[in-house]
Amino acid sequence: MKAGIIAAGLGERFRSAGIATPKPLLHVGGKTLLRRAIESAAASGAETVALIVNAEFPEVARYVRAERWPAPVELTVKTTPSSMESFFALEPHLHDSPFLLTTVDAITAQGTLAALARAGLAAGPTGTLAVTSFVDDEKPLWVKLGAEEEIVALGATAMGSGWVTSGAYFFFPVVYDHVGEARRRKLSALREFLALLVEEGAPLHGFRAGDSVDVDRPEDVAVAEQFLKING
Repeated sequence: MKAGIIAAGLGERFRSAGIATPKPLLHVGGKTLLRRAIESAAASGAETVALIVNAEFPEVARYVRAERWPAPVELTVKTTPSSMESFFALEPHLHDSPFLLTTVDAITAQGTLAALARAGLAAGPTGTLAVTSFVDDEKPLWVKLGAEEEIVALGATAMGSGWVTSGAYFFFPVVYDHVGEARRRKLSALREFLALLVEEGAPLHGFRAGDSVDVDRPEDVAVAEQFLKING
């Protein structure tokens, strides 16, 4: 099993608040978000970690190259227009193995990613999305689950279901078979790609992962630190 980490965003909310530190290098609970993400992936059984960072902040790539990591890190430095294109850019590193996928700003409880990987391997054959009933996002991606935990709707049609995605996923390489259609439709976000998978009948499942925190805004740092005190 491998892992992919998307850390290529520009962190515009932090920059607009006068915080110059690139988001992946922000400290939460005594560690940078990037170190926390890589260590969590390795602790979950990932043998290698495919990481994408943007080219706008070269200090992030320098940090990755200078540090020692618990698993080999395959680094891609590329500024992309969306999280979807960042995910697509990781394909050369992830096309030959099932893999976890997380965003650098997703904080989950200890053991969550390992449990997601086990659930994802058992569920197959396309992917499993970690979902939570804790809604703390300006634009949550709503998920409706069926009787067998299969995802039957995503987005507006699932609004009010009680479940939203939490920034962690488990995929099989077959998911990349849908890249051509996504580009043909000119999709521009990872959530749109996930909705495409559901529309095209690619089996996706939900994994009830418990609470999580996305560090999207400066005020989320304190929320995440309190969350980590309780959840490890």
